[in-house]
Amino acid sequence: MKLRLLFSALLLLAPWSASVAQAAELIMLERPGCSWCLRWNREIAPIYPKTSEGRRAPLRRVDVTEPWPADLTDIAGDAYTPTFIVVENGAEIARLRGYPGAHFFWPLLNEMLGKLPASGAAADG
Repeated sequence: MKLRLLFSALLLLAPWSASVAQAAELIMLERPGCSWCLRWNREIAPIYPKTSEGRRAPLRRVDVTEPWPADLTDIAGDAYTPTFIVVENGAEIARLRGYPGAHFFWPLLNEMLGKLPASGAAADG
């Protein structure tokens, strides 16, 4: 019985703790039929969540042909896809228009993530 109560309490706290721990995110603006988006999806998407970058700024996809998300009203949209935007606490930190290929993507992403406040820089532990 005590184990069940503890488990229930942990389930209630899990969504709150996850939102606090992951204030930064990488927004990917994409559109159906975007060939460079498809290339990014083949080359980067499968491994991104497993990387330190992916843990520091989890990926969030936004389809630019759909209504703009209400929680991103302070972030300017972009017609060019893909566009990658590092956001923390609702504020844009950095933006990369286009996908330059895997060789250049990682250094550019790390440069963008380097602009995040130092308080969250040690996501790996």
